Amino acid sequence: MEDKSGWSRRGFLGMGVGVLGAAGLAACGDGSESPTRVQAEVPQELIDGAAAMKGSSMGMLSQKLYSTTANEALDSSIRKFADTTGTKIENSLVQADAGDVVAKIDAEVKGGVARDLAFMTDSRFVAQFQALGDLEDVTDVVKALTAKYGEPCAEAKNFCVFDGKWFAIPYHFIGIGSFLRKDWMQDKGISPKDIYSWEELRDLCLEISDPAKRRFGWGMTVNRSGDGNGMIEALINAYGGSIAANDGRKVTFNSPETVQAVTFLGDIYTNPKYKRMLPPGIASWTDTSNNENWLAGILGYTRNQFSVYADSRTKKNPVHANTHVFSDCIGPATDNPLLLGQSQGFVVFKGAKNPALAKLLAQYLVSAPALLGVAKEAPGLVMPAWEKVWDADPFFTSGDPAFPMLRKITELKLPLNTKNGLAFPQKASAGQQAVGSAYVLTDMMQQVVQGTAPAQAVTAAHAKMVQIFNQQGLPQ
Repeated sequence: MEDKSGWSRRGFLGMGVGVLGAAGLAACGDGSESPTRVQAEVPQELIDGAAAMKGSSMGMLSQKLYSTTANEALDSSIRKFADTTGTKIENSLVQADAGDVVAKIDAEVKGGVARDLAFMTDSRFVAQFQALGDLEDVTDVVKALTAKYGEPCAEAKNFCVFDGKWFAIPYHFIGIGSFLRKDWMQDKGISPKDIYSWEELRDLCLEISDPAKRRFGWGMTVNRSGDGNGMIEALINAYGGSIAANDGRKVTFNSPETVQAVTFLGDIYTNPKYKRMLPPGIASWTDTSNNENWLAGILGYTRNQFSVYADSRTKKNPVHANTHVFSDCIGPATDNPLLLGQSQGFVVFKGAKNPALAKLLAQYLVSAPALLGVAKEAPGLVMPAWEKVWDADPFFTSGDPAFPMLRKITELKLPLNTKNGLAFPQKASAGQQAVGSAYVLTDMMQQVVQGTAPAQAVTAAHAKMVQIFNQQGLPQ
Protein backbone atom coordinates (compact mmCIF):
# COMPACT_ATOMS: atom_id res chain seq x y z
CA MET A 1 0.00 0.00 0.00
CA GLU A 2 1.50 3.30 -1.06
CA ASP A 3 0.77 6.69 0.40
CA LYS A 4 0.97 9.88 -1.67
CA SER A 5 4.66 10.35 -0.95
CA GLY A 6 5.50 6.99 -2.46
CA TRP A 7 6.52 5.40 0.86
CA SER A 8 4.74 2.34 2.22
CA ARG A 9 3.70 3.12 5.78
CA ARG A 10 3.31 0.44 8.42
CA GLY A 11 2.27 2.37 11.48
CA PHE A 12 3.72 2.64 14.92
CA LEU A 13 5.34 -0.65 15.83
CA GLY A 14 6.02 -0.01 19.48
CA MET A 15 2.97 0.43 21.70
CA GLY A 16 4.88 1.06 24.91
CA VAL A 17 5.64 -1.33 27.75
CA GLY A 18 2.84 -1.54 30.29
CA VAL A 19 0.29 0.02 27.92
CA LEU A 20 -0.44 -2.02 24.81
CA GLY A 21 2.82 -3.91 24.28
CA ALA A 22 1.40 -7.43 24.51
CA ALA A 23 -1.68 -6.47 22.50
CA GLY A 24 0.54 -5.11 19.77
CA LEU A 25 2.34 -8.44 19.54
CA ALA A 26 -0.89 -10.40 19.36
CA ALA A 27 -2.12 -8.20 16.54
CA CYS A 28 0.78 -9.41 14.40
CA GLY A 29 0.27 -13.07 15.14
CA ASP A 30 3.07 -12.99 17.68
CA GLY A 31 0.96 -13.35 20.76
CA SER A 32 2.72 -16.54 21.81
CA GLU A 33 5.73 -14.50 22.81
CA SER A 34 5.53 -13.08 26.31
CA PRO A 35 6.95 -9.64 27.14
CA THR A 36 9.52 -11.44 29.31
CA ARG A 37 10.83 -13.41 26.35
CA VAL A 38 10.94 -10.26 24.24
CA GLN A 39 13.03 -8.52 26.90
CA ALA A 40 15.44 -11.49 27.01
CA GLU A 41 16.17 -11.06 23.30
CA VAL A 42 17.27 -7.44 23.63
CA PRO A 43 20.75 -7.13 25.19
CA GLN A 44 20.65 -5.60 28.65
CA GLU A 45 23.16 -2.90 27.77
CA LEU A 46 20.80 -1.63 25.06
CA ILE A 47 17.85 -1.70 27.44
CA ASP A 48 19.88 0.27 29.94
CA GLY A 49 21.01 2.68 27.23
CA ALA A 50 17.41 3.36 26.24
CA ALA A 51 16.11 3.80 29.80
CA ALA A 52 16.16 7.59 29.59
CA MET A 53 14.31 7.46 26.25
CA LYS A 54 11.23 5.61 27.46
CA GLY A 55 8.12 7.16 25.94
CA SER A 56 10.03 8.77 23.06
CA SER A 57 9.51 7.96 19.38
CA MET A 58 11.49 7.74 16.15
CA GLY A 59 10.99 7.00 12.46
CA MET A 60 12.76 4.34 10.41
CA LEU A 61 12.93 3.80 6.67
CA SER A 62 13.56 0.25 5.39
CA GLN A 63 14.69 -0.68 1.91
CA LYS A 64 12.05 -3.13 0.72
CA LEU A 65 13.19 -6.75 0.69
CA TYR A 66 11.79 -8.98 -2.05
CA SER A 67 10.18 -11.19 0.59
CA THR A 68 6.95 -10.18 2.32
CA THR A 69 7.62 -12.53 5.22
CA ALA A 70 11.13 -11.13 5.67
CA ASN A 71 9.72 -7.60 5.86
CA GLU A 72 7.23 -8.86 8.45
CA ALA A 73 10.01 -10.54 10.43
CA LEU A 74 11.90 -7.24 10.49
CA ASP A 75 8.77 -5.54 11.82
CA SER A 76 8.62 -8.18 14.55
CA SER A 77 12.21 -7.50 15.60
CA ILE A 78 11.57 -3.76 15.69
CA ARG A 79 8.46 -4.36 17.78
CA LYS A 80 10.45 -6.44 20.26
CA PHE A 81 12.90 -3.60 20.71
CA ALA A 82 10.15 -0.97 20.98
CA ASP A 83 8.07 -2.94 23.47
CA THR A 84 11.09 -3.79 25.58
CA THR A 85 12.36 -0.21 25.73
CA GLY A 86 8.94 1.45 26.02
CA THR A 87 9.43 3.50 22.87
CA LYS A 88 7.48 4.04 19.66
CA ILE A 89 9.06 3.25 16.32
CA GLU A 90 7.40 3.95 12.98
CA ASN A 91 8.83 1.78 10.18
CA SER A 92 8.19 2.58 6.51
CA LEU A 93 9.16 0.73 3.34
CA VAL A 94 10.87 2.33 0.36
CA GLN A 95 11.29 0.81 -3.10
CA ALA A 96 14.95 1.44 -3.85
CA ASP A 97 14.69 0.70 -7.57
CA ALA A 98 12.28 3.56 -8.30
CA GLY A 99 15.13 5.76 -9.53
CA ASP A 100 14.27 8.86 -7.46
CA VAL A 101 14.80 7.54 -3.94
CA VAL A 102 17.91 9.69 -3.29
CA ALA A 103 16.21 12.89 -4.42
CA LYS A 104 13.14 12.18 -2.27
CA ILE A 105 15.08 11.41 0.88
CA ASP A 106 17.47 14.33 0.36
CA ALA A 107 14.45 16.66 0.11
CA GLU A 108 13.11 15.25 3.38
CA VAL A 109 16.46 15.74 5.12
CA LYS A 110 16.78 19.30 3.85
CA GLY A 111 13.17 19.94 4.85
CA GLY A 112 13.72 18.64 8.38
CA VAL A 113 11.18 15.81 8.05
CA ALA A 114 13.42 12.79 7.40
CA ARG A 115 13.23 9.62 9.45
CA ASP A 116 15.86 9.17 12.11
CA LEU A 117 17.26 5.87 10.77
CA ALA A 118 17.25 4.04 7.44
CA PHE A 119 18.97 1.09 5.88
CA MET A 120 20.05 1.25 2.25
CA THR A 121 22.35 -0.78 0.01
CA ASP A 122 25.83 0.58 0.69
CA SER A 123 27.30 0.29 -2.82
CA ARG A 124 24.26 1.96 -4.41
CA PHE A 125 23.34 4.82 -2.11
CA VAL A 126 25.60 5.68 0.82
CA ALA A 127 28.15 7.72 -1.16
CA GLN A 128 25.37 9.78 -2.71
CA PHE A 129 23.82 10.66 0.65
CA GLN A 130 27.22 11.38 2.15
CA ALA A 131 28.14 13.71 -0.72
CA LEU A 132 24.84 15.55 -0.22
CA GLY A 133 25.72 16.12 3.44
CA ASP A 134 22.72 14.11 4.63
CA LEU A 135 24.44 11.67 7.01
CA GLU A 136 25.70 11.71 10.57
CA ASP A 137 29.07 10.21 11.50
CA VAL A 138 28.40 6.79 13.10
CA THR A 139 32.00 5.75 13.75
CA ASP A 140 31.26 5.40 17.48
CA VAL A 141 28.63 2.73 16.81
CA VAL A 142 30.82 0.79 14.37
CA LYS A 143 33.70 0.78 16.87
CA ALA A 144 31.38 -0.56 19.59
CA LEU A 145 30.05 -3.27 17.29
CA THR A 146 33.55 -4.23 16.16
CA ALA A 147 34.59 -4.71 19.77
CA LYS A 148 31.60 -7.00 20.28
CA TYR A 149 31.19 -8.81 16.96
CA GLY A 150 34.59 -8.65 15.27
CA GLU A 151 35.14 -7.34 11.76
CA PRO A 152 32.32 -6.26 9.45
CA CYS A 153 32.06 -7.63 5.90
CA ALA A 154 34.92 -6.63 3.63
CA GLU A 155 33.06 -4.57 1.03
CA ALA A 156 31.38 -2.39 3.66
CA LYS A 157 34.77 -0.98 4.61
CA ASN A 158 34.91 0.58 1.16
CA PHE A 159 31.36 1.79 0.67
CA CYS A 160 30.56 3.05 4.18
CA VAL A 161 33.82 4.86 5.07
CA PHE A 162 34.76 8.38 3.93
CA ASP A 163 37.90 10.20 5.10
CA GLY A 164 38.40 7.54 7.75
CA LYS A 165 34.92 7.95 9.24
CA TRP A 166 31.99 5.55 9.06
CA PHE A 167 28.77 7.04 7.71
CA ALA A 168 26.82 3.77 7.62
CA ILE A 169 26.61 0.89 10.08
CA PRO A 170 26.83 -2.52 8.34
CA TYR A 171 23.49 -4.25 8.93
CA HIS A 172 23.25 -7.43 6.89
CA PHE A 173 25.11 -8.91 3.95
CA ILE A 174 23.09 -9.31 0.75
CA GLY A 175 23.83 -12.51 -1.09
CA ILE A 176 24.19 -12.03 -4.85
CA GLY A 177 24.71 -14.96 -7.14
CA SER A 178 24.14 -16.62 -10.46
CA PHE A 179 21.67 -19.46 -10.81
CA LEU A 180 21.40 -22.25 -13.38
CA ARG A 181 18.87 -25.05 -13.78
CA LYS A 182 21.03 -28.10 -13.13
CA ASP A 183 18.25 -30.52 -14.18
CA TRP A 184 18.11 -28.89 -17.63
CA MET A 185 21.88 -29.20 -17.82
CA GLN A 186 21.73 -32.86 -16.83
CA ASP A 187 19.21 -33.48 -19.58
CA LYS A 188 21.88 -32.29 -22.02
CA GLY A 189 24.70 -34.18 -20.33
CA ILE A 190 26.31 -30.99 -19.00
CA SER A 191 28.05 -31.04 -15.62
CA PRO A 192 27.80 -27.90 -13.45
CA LYS A 193 30.92 -25.78 -12.86
CA ASP A 194 31.76 -23.17 -10.23
CA ILE A 195 33.06 -20.61 -12.74
CA TYR A 196 31.99 -19.84 -16.30
CA SER A 197 33.15 -17.26 -18.77
CA TRP A 198 30.39 -15.06 -20.13
CA GLU A 199 30.84 -16.72 -23.51
CA GLU A 200 30.52 -20.19 -21.98
CA LEU A 201 27.40 -19.13 -20.13
CA ARG A 202 25.80 -17.71 -23.28
CA ASP A 203 26.44 -20.92 -25.20
CA LEU A 204 25.22 -23.08 -22.33
CA CYS A 205 22.00 -21.07 -22.08
CA LEU A 206 21.38 -21.62 -25.78
CA GLU A 207 22.03 -25.35 -25.51
CA ILE A 208 19.57 -25.93 -22.65
CA SER A 209 16.82 -23.85 -24.27
CA ASP A 210 13.70 -25.53 -25.70
CA PRO A 211 10.81 -23.11 -26.34
CA ALA A 212 8.46 -26.03 -27.05
CA LYS A 213 8.96 -27.10 -23.42
CA ARG A 214 8.87 -23.48 -22.17
CA ARG A 215 12.55 -23.61 -21.39
CA PHE A 216 14.30 -20.30 -22.06
CA GLY A 217 17.97 -20.30 -21.15
CA TRP A 218 18.76 -16.59 -20.80
CA GLY A 219 16.84 -14.93 -17.97
CA MET A 220 18.27 -11.40 -17.85
CA THR A 221 16.85 -8.21 -19.29
CA VAL A 222 18.60 -5.01 -20.34
CA ASN A 223 15.46 -2.99 -19.67
CA ARG A 224 15.58 -0.43 -16.83
CA SER A 225 16.09 -2.43 -13.63
CA GLY A 226 18.58 -2.86 -10.82
CA ASP A 227 19.29 -6.42 -11.94
CA GLY A 228 19.86 -5.27 -15.51
CA ASN A 229 22.24 -2.56 -14.32
CA GLY A 230 24.15 -5.02 -12.17
CA MET A 231 24.54 -7.60 -14.91
CA ILE A 232 25.69 -5.06 -17.50
CA GLU A 233 28.27 -3.50 -15.18
CA ALA A 234 29.57 -6.90 -14.03
CA LEU A 235 30.06 -8.01 -17.63
CA ILE A 236 31.81 -4.77 -18.61
CA ASN A 237 34.12 -5.04 -15.59
CA ALA A 238 34.98 -8.65 -16.48
CA TYR A 239 35.98 -7.45 -19.94
CA GLY A 240 38.24 -4.77 -18.42
CA GLY A 241 35.96 -1.77 -18.72
CA SER A 242 34.68 0.46 -15.95
CA ILE A 243 32.48 3.48 -15.38
CA ALA A 244 35.33 5.29 -13.65
CA ALA A 245 38.97 5.02 -12.66
CA ASN A 246 39.87 3.26 -9.43
CA ASP A 247 39.65 6.52 -7.47
CA GLY A 248 35.97 6.79 -8.43
CA ARG A 249 36.41 10.36 -9.67
CA LYS A 250 37.29 10.18 -13.38
CA VAL A 251 34.90 8.75 -15.97
CA THR A 252 36.76 6.17 -18.09
CA PHE A 253 33.81 4.36 -19.63
CA ASN A 254 34.56 4.93 -23.33
CA SER A 255 37.23 2.27 -23.78
CA PRO A 256 37.85 -0.57 -26.26
CA GLU A 257 37.14 -3.05 -23.47
CA THR A 258 33.71 -1.52 -22.80
CA VAL A 259 32.85 -1.55 -26.51
CA GLN A 260 33.86 -5.22 -26.73
CA ALA A 261 31.62 -6.11 -23.79
CA VAL A 262 28.66 -4.11 -25.09
CA THR A 263 29.06 -5.68 -28.52
CA PHE A 264 29.00 -9.16 -26.96
CA LEU A 265 25.95 -8.46 -24.83
CA GLY A 266 24.04 -6.68 -27.56
CA ASP A 267 24.53 -9.68 -29.84
CA ILE A 268 22.56 -11.86 -27.43
CA TYR A 269 19.46 -9.70 -27.87
CA THR A 270 19.77 -8.98 -31.59
CA ASN A 271 21.29 -12.06 -33.25
CA PRO A 272 18.59 -14.47 -34.50
CA LYS A 273 20.86 -17.31 -33.40
CA TYR A 274 19.97 -16.59 -29.77
CA LYS A 275 16.28 -15.79 -30.18
CA ARG A 276 15.05 -19.14 -28.87
CA MET A 277 16.80 -18.68 -25.53
CA LEU A 278 15.07 -15.35 -24.81
CA PRO A 279 11.77 -15.63 -22.91
CA PRO A 280 8.71 -13.74 -24.21
CA GLY A 281 8.53 -10.12 -23.06
CA ILE A 282 12.13 -9.94 -21.83
CA ALA A 283 12.60 -6.56 -23.51
CA SER A 284 10.07 -4.97 -21.15
CA TRP A 285 10.93 -6.80 -17.92
CA THR A 286 11.17 -4.83 -14.67
CA ASP A 287 13.05 -5.69 -11.48
CA THR A 288 10.68 -8.40 -10.33
CA SER A 289 10.30 -10.10 -13.71
CA ASN A 290 13.32 -12.39 -13.59
CA ASN A 291 12.34 -13.37 -10.03
CA GLU A 292 8.83 -14.28 -11.15
CA ASN A 293 9.92 -16.14 -14.27
CA TRP A 294 12.65 -18.05 -12.44
CA LEU A 295 10.16 -19.16 -9.79
CA ALA A 296 7.72 -20.10 -12.55
CA GLY A 297 10.32 -22.57 -13.79
CA ILE A 298 10.80 -21.26 -17.32
CA LEU A 299 14.33 -19.80 -17.04
CA GLY A 300 17.61 -21.68 -17.31
CA TYR A 301 19.80 -18.87 -15.93
CA THR A 302 19.38 -15.67 -13.99
CA ARG A 303 21.62 -13.38 -11.93
CA ASN A 304 20.05 -11.88 -8.86
CA GLN A 305 20.20 -11.14 -5.21
CA PHE A 306 19.44 -14.32 -3.31
CA SER A 307 15.78 -13.29 -3.16
CA VAL A 308 14.88 -15.84 -5.86
CA TYR A 309 16.79 -18.55 -4.03
CA ALA A 310 15.16 -17.58 -0.74
CA ASP A 311 11.67 -17.60 -2.21
CA SER A 312 12.12 -20.98 -3.84
CA ARG A 313 13.36 -22.47 -0.58
CA THR A 314 10.84 -20.94 1.83
CA LYS A 315 7.88 -21.65 -0.48
CA LYS A 316 9.09 -25.19 -1.24
CA ASN A 317 9.23 -24.45 -4.95
CA PRO A 318 10.71 -27.44 -6.85
CA VAL A 319 13.03 -24.98 -8.60
CA HIS A 320 15.10 -24.83 -5.40
CA ALA A 321 16.26 -28.44 -5.54
CA ASN A 322 17.20 -27.97 -9.20
CA THR A 323 19.25 -24.79 -8.69
CA HIS A 324 22.99 -24.72 -9.29
CA VAL A 325 24.49 -21.67 -7.55
CA PHE A 326 27.74 -20.12 -8.71
CA SER A 327 29.27 -16.75 -7.88
CA ASP A 328 29.59 -14.99 -11.24
CA CYS A 329 31.22 -15.10 -14.67
CA ILE A 330 34.71 -14.16 -15.80
CA GLY A 331 35.78 -12.31 -18.93
CA PRO A 332 38.93 -11.55 -20.92
CA ALA A 333 40.30 -9.35 -18.13
CA THR A 334 39.60 -11.71 -15.23
CA ASP A 335 40.62 -15.15 -13.99
CA ASN A 336 38.26 -15.08 -11.02
CA PRO A 337 34.80 -13.52 -10.52
CA LEU A 338 34.73 -9.93 -9.33
CA LEU A 339 31.67 -10.54 -7.16
CA LEU A 340 31.87 -8.60 -3.90
CA GLY A 341 28.30 -8.83 -2.74
CA GLN A 342 26.63 -5.89 -1.05
CA SER A 343 25.43 -5.05 2.41
CA GLN A 344 22.63 -3.00 3.78
CA GLY A 345 23.90 -0.17 5.94
CA PHE A 346 22.08 1.78 8.64
CA VAL A 347 22.38 5.53 8.22
CA VAL A 348 21.36 8.24 10.67
CA PHE A 349 20.14 11.35 8.89
CA LYS A 350 21.19 14.90 9.70
CA GLY A 351 18.54 16.56 11.81
CA ALA A 352 17.32 13.26 13.28
CA LYS A 353 14.97 13.92 16.19
CA ASN A 354 16.08 10.86 18.18
CA PRO A 355 19.55 9.83 16.95
CA ALA A 356 20.53 8.16 20.22
CA LEU A 357 17.56 5.77 20.05
CA ALA A 358 18.23 5.18 16.34
CA LYS A 359 21.79 4.07 17.10
CA LEU A 360 20.61 1.68 19.81
CA LEU A 361 18.02 0.15 17.49
CA ALA A 362 20.67 -0.37 14.81
CA GLN A 363 22.89 -2.19 17.32
CA TYR A 364 20.01 -4.49 18.20
CA LEU A 365 19.00 -5.27 14.63
CA VAL A 366 22.50 -6.41 13.60
CA SER A 367 22.57 -8.97 16.44
CA ALA A 368 21.84 -12.65 15.89
CA PRO A 369 18.52 -12.76 17.82
CA ALA A 370 17.08 -9.91 15.75
CA LEU A 371 18.61 -10.95 12.43
CA LEU A 372 17.77 -14.65 12.63
CA GLY A 373 14.05 -14.30 12.05
CA VAL A 374 14.59 -12.14 8.98
CA ALA A 375 17.33 -14.42 7.66
CA LYS A 376 15.18 -17.55 7.95
CA GLU A 377 12.48 -15.87 5.85
CA ALA A 378 15.03 -14.74 3.26
CA PRO A 379 17.82 -17.36 3.33
CA GLY A 380 20.87 -16.17 1.44
CA LEU A 381 19.41 -12.72 0.87
CA VAL A 382 19.81 -11.64 4.50
CA MET A 383 23.05 -12.88 6.06
CA PRO A 384 25.28 -11.54 8.86
CA ALA A 385 27.46 -8.54 8.16
CA TRP A 386 29.62 -9.19 11.21
CA GLU A 387 32.17 -11.93 11.82
CA LYS A 388 30.92 -13.20 15.19
CA VAL A 389 27.24 -12.96 14.25
CA TRP A 390 27.96 -15.63 11.62
CA ASP A 391 29.04 -17.97 14.41
CA ALA A 392 26.21 -17.06 16.78
CA ASP A 393 23.67 -19.51 15.34
CA PRO A 394 24.05 -22.78 13.37
CA PHE A 395 21.58 -21.52 10.77
CA PHE A 396 24.06 -18.96 9.48
CA THR A 397 26.92 -21.44 9.10
CA SER A 398 25.10 -24.57 7.92
CA GLY A 399 21.46 -23.67 7.24
CA ASP A 400 21.88 -24.05 3.47
CA PRO A 401 24.55 -25.40 1.10
CA ALA A 402 24.99 -21.92 -0.39
CA PHE A 403 25.82 -20.18 2.90
CA PRO A 404 29.56 -21.10 3.08
CA MET A 405 30.08 -19.51 -0.35
CA LEU A 406 28.35 -16.34 0.85
CA ARG A 407 30.45 -16.16 3.99
CA LYS A 408 33.61 -16.54 1.90
CA ILE A 409 32.55 -13.50 -0.13
CA THR A 410 32.04 -11.43 3.05
CA GLU A 411 35.60 -12.20 4.10
CA LEU A 412 37.34 -11.66 0.75
CA LYS A 413 40.72 -9.99 0.75
CA LEU A 414 40.05 -6.86 -1.29
CA PRO A 415 40.58 -5.37 -3.79
CA LEU A 416 40.04 -7.86 -6.60
CA ASN A 417 42.15 -6.95 -9.61
CA THR A 418 41.76 -7.24 -13.37
CA LYS A 419 44.58 -7.92 -15.80
CA ASN A 420 44.49 -4.34 -17.05
CA GLY A 421 44.83 -2.59 -13.70
CA LEU A 422 41.29 -2.14 -12.41
CA ALA A 423 40.78 -2.82 -8.71
CA PHE A 424 37.38 -3.65 -7.19
CA PRO A 425 35.77 -2.29 -5.21
CA GLN A 426 36.76 1.08 -6.55
CA LYS A 427 36.63 4.02 -4.18
CA ALA A 428 33.03 4.77 -3.27
CA SER A 429 31.75 7.47 -5.57
CA ALA A 430 28.59 9.53 -5.62
CA GLY A 431 29.10 9.82 -9.37
CA GLN A 432 29.11 6.08 -9.98
CA GLN A 433 26.11 5.54 -7.72
CA ALA A 434 24.18 8.33 -9.43
CA VAL A 435 24.93 6.75 -12.82
CA GLY A 436 23.33 3.56 -11.52
CA SER A 437 20.27 5.40 -10.25
CA ALA A 438 19.87 7.11 -13.64
CA TYR A 439 19.93 3.75 -15.48
CA VAL A 440 22.55 4.94 -17.97
CA LEU A 441 23.77 1.38 -18.60
CA THR A 442 20.37 -0.11 -19.35
CA ASP A 443 19.44 2.86 -21.54
CA MET A 444 22.68 2.36 -23.48
CA MET A 445 21.90 -1.31 -24.07
CA GLN A 446 18.38 -0.44 -25.19
CA GLN A 447 19.92 1.79 -27.85
CA VAL A 448 22.11 -1.11 -29.01
CA VAL A 449 19.12 -3.46 -29.16
CA GLN A 450 17.29 -0.88 -31.29
CA GLY A 451 20.14 -0.74 -33.79
CA THR A 452 22.68 1.82 -32.55
CA ALA A 453 26.28 0.71 -33.08
CA PRO A 454 27.88 -0.35 -29.78
CA ALA A 455 30.76 2.13 -30.09
CA GLN A 456 28.31 4.97 -30.68
CA ALA A 457 26.12 3.92 -27.76
CA VAL A 458 29.14 3.71 -25.45
CA THR A 459 30.30 7.19 -26.49
CA ALA A 460 26.84 8.63 -25.77
CA ALA A 461 26.69 6.87 -22.39
CA HIS A 462 30.14 8.21 -21.52
CA ALA A 463 28.96 11.76 -22.24
CA LYS A 464 25.91 11.24 -20.01
CA MET A 465 28.14 9.92 -17.22
CA VAL A 466 30.40 12.97 -17.49
CA GLN A 467 27.34 15.17 -17.06
CA ILE A 468 26.21 13.21 -13.98
CA PHE A 469 29.67 13.27 -12.38
CA ASN A 470 29.82 17.03 -12.87
CA GLN A 471 26.41 17.36 -11.22
CA GLN A 472 27.71 15.32 -8.27
CA GLY A 473 30.60 17.71 -7.70
CA LEU A 474 33.16 15.58 -9.52
CA PRO A 475 34.31 17.82 -12.40
CA GLN A 476 35.61 16.02 -15.46
